[in-house]
Amino acid sequence: MTLKPATTTEARSMEASVGPAKVEGGRGRWLAVGVLMIASFMDLMDVTIVNVALPAMQADLGASSAQVQWVVAAYLLPFSVLLITSGRLGDIAGRRRMFLIGVAAFTALSLVAGLAPSADVLVVARALQGAAAALMIPQVLSIIQAMFAPRERAAVFGLYGAVTGLAAVVGPMLGGWLVTADLWGTGWRSIFLINLPVGVLLLVATTRWVRESRSPNPLRLDLPGVVLSAGAVFLVVFPLVQGRELEWPSWIIAMLVASVPAFAIFALFERQLERRGGSPVVPMSLFTKRGFSSGVLVTTAFNAGVGGFFLVLALYVQGALGFTAWEAGLVLVPFSVGAMVASGVAVPLAARAGRLVILAGGALIAGAMLLAREEATEAGTALGTFGLLVPMVLAGLGLGLVVVPLVDVTLAGVGVRDAGAASGVLNTTRQLGQAFGVAMVGVVFFGVLDDGPATVALAQRAFADSVWLAVALFGLSFVASFLLPPRAVDPEAVEAGPTNAPVLARRPG
Repeated sequence: MTLKPATTTEARSMEASVGPAKVEGGRGRWLAVGVLMIASFMDLMDVTIVNVALPAMQADLGASSAQVQWVVAAYLLPFSVLLITSGRLGDIAGRRRMFLIGVAAFTALSLVAGLAPSADVLVVARALQGAAAALMIPQVLSIIQAMFAPRERAAVFGLYGAVTGLAAVVGPMLGGWLVTADLWGTGWRSIFLINLPVGVLLLVATTRWVRESRSPNPLRLDLPGVVLSAGAVFLVVFPLVQGRELEWPSWIIAMLVASVPAFAIFALFERQLERRGGSPVVPMSLFTKRGFSSGVLVTTAFNAGVGGFFLVLALYVQGALGFTAWEAGLVLVPFSVGAMVASGVAVPLAARAGRLVILAGGALIAGAMLLAREEATEAGTALGTFGLLVPMVLAGLGLGLVVVPLVDVTLAGVGVRDAGAASGVLNTTRQLGQAFGVAMVGVVFFGVLDDGPATVALAQRAFADSVWLAVALFGLSFVASFLLPPRAVDPEAVEAGPTNAPVLARRPG
């Protein structure tokens, strides 16, 4: 790989902060990508693997229903709130450094969670684990941006999309197997303890193959921006996570309403700081880039549809039809296969057709959800493990066609200087979208269930009605996709920017 050299001033800055800039291509660079993908897989799987083990946790620890819910929520809240800050910290202090801290903390806290003697200890461990994941995950995309020229990134983003689809399937299946197998009498604890060897391997491999990188320009941490961004995100995520369980009291609604002026104040402060030449935690100039601003909008709406649909699908097949966790995981296997196949073909397709690939993927996944609704309605209680084979394959193909080129379009115009900030914003909008979709689609699903005695027929109607809202969210992302640039920005133009020169340090030793 050949990269445009930095200016003389930037080169001196590199030497002073991280050592001589040196880029090595070939096998070592792809080994580094493998390390980053494993870390992403571990985080994504850790979210889904917990869901199938909740009943076993509750029985073993004597946990209340509220404590069980917080095992999930305690992870999501700090994870969502800290993503933006952690992304910027990587730009400032070094992306590999923040990644290593996140992996080390995540591994240690997995041990704490696996040995938790009570539900309260488990909840605290999960909260800290979510914070550790927030340090780790934003660095993945920003390190990729530093290692690869813009023209090369699409292939790596394709791999990232495939890993995302695979983790969504492997998590529930592996969790169901581990809990059932009860390895060495560990029961549900094994879902956390399995992270220990993986975490140690990641720490060793990261120090060996992943190079340090940071912004080529000196940056300072924007502490007021950190507080404002964390507060604004919290005002959204907490009500969306807890609102349904608390039956949407007035103070929860007030938090959601307050999030609007909170984000406005944050944006105004960041814009003023950037105009004064400061280092905002989220540079508002990012949103002047058509690809980034429209990509964030599409990402939010699309993930809302995905999160909402798969929530009600899991509730329906396990709660109403009596599927085991293993059987529910098998339902998602065709989805994962479709996503991996589409992730591979989306890169060359997007190079030729641009946003048309994203539009086609959005239409395909919306149609697949409607087909799943039709299959579930027609089959009723006779719906089997593979009854949703066709719609799940189509949905996976649609997801792959959207996610891979969308990441490329969204980040293509972002220089390495702001790679961490942009990655943090993109990951945060994903989380906000999923939380919003789960909350809104869940309201429809449980609202129908409250209409009468619990029966399969009522659950079937709840599933059918809630799928319409998920499809509407996909429709919103489809319409927003027309705002995307026809193609990602010219990679050569991005390379030519003086702030886009990757800063890569020598590998230790």
